[in-house]
Amino acid sequence: MSEQLAAKHSQHLFGAHLSVAGGLHNALTAAAKLRCRTVQVFVKNQRQWRAAALSEEAVELWRTTRVAKRITGPIVAHASYLVNLASVDRALREKSQTALVDELARCDRLGIEYLVVHPGAAGEQRPAQALKRVAAALNRIHKRQPELRTMTLLETTAGQGTALGRSFEELGDILARIAQPRRVGICIDTCHVFAAGYDIRDPSEYDRMIASAWRAVGLERIRCWHLNDCAGELGARRDRHAHIGRGRIGIAGFHHLLSDPRFLGVPMILETPKGQNEIGRDWDAVNLRRLRSLSTRTASRRKSSD
Repeated sequence: MSEQLAAKHSQHLFGAHLSVAGGLHNALTAAAKLRCRTVQVFVKNQRQWRAAALSEEAVELWRTTRVAKRITGPIVAHASYLVNLASVDRALREKSQTALVDELARCDRLGIEYLVVHPGAAGEQRPAQALKRVAAALNRIHKRQPELRTMTLLETTAGQGTALGRSFEELGDILARIAQPRRVGICIDTCHVFAAGYDIRDPSEYDRMIASAWRAVGLERIRCWHLNDCAGELGARRDRHAHIGRGRIGIAGFHHLLSDPRFLGVPMILETPKGQNEIGRDWDAVNLRRLRSLSTRTASRRKSSD
């Protein structure tokens, strides 16, 4: 992936998770105002199992707005927080599978390239058994939707409680059991990996993390980054997002990532807190400006070293 993407893309592909209130297409309009070519959305209420079917009008409006607003990069959706493919409770596991099937179908109708999902929580079962359950659930989903184009992305987690996915080795264990491996990729969340113990503030530690990802899952599987600073301490296993440069990671950690040309062209999505800063500016715009400034500086350094 790395050399091909670096050759195809010369800029970072920044976006944000944006509201779909009033219609899915409104997130695309908001993304365009922020000068983004990618965006992340929920395709249904993330805290409910059921949702009304997508209308033909909503799908067509989404598609025409995407073209009109020039959202040319891959688009990301985030699955419901209720989904737990690892659950030892068979009824909950089957309910989670049904919900994910529905969300993947919605994404496919909308032409959304990626659907991010948390691997799940082990509960009282052994993690190894829980990881097997996740892979088995994904394999069943793939059999039910053989022609689906949307790729499922397993997200790294902070490892809070019994949450799976705090290491690339755990995600690699799931991927090794997937019958159709091209249908599953990885989303790395900077807050989550820091909270899980990867100190991306240090260049050598960042390199070690990427090497671990390369060995366990393969860099070609990394299809999305969530860019969030972390309000908690390194290794605290607490999922608490902060604004870029306002948390424990700081600007240095993002500098190492944005200096890495292997991830040019991969969607990098903000999931930082919403609202306005101390002087009334939209936080998404503020965070994007910080990332773009840092991206410009790292690009200049890359050119001078060529």
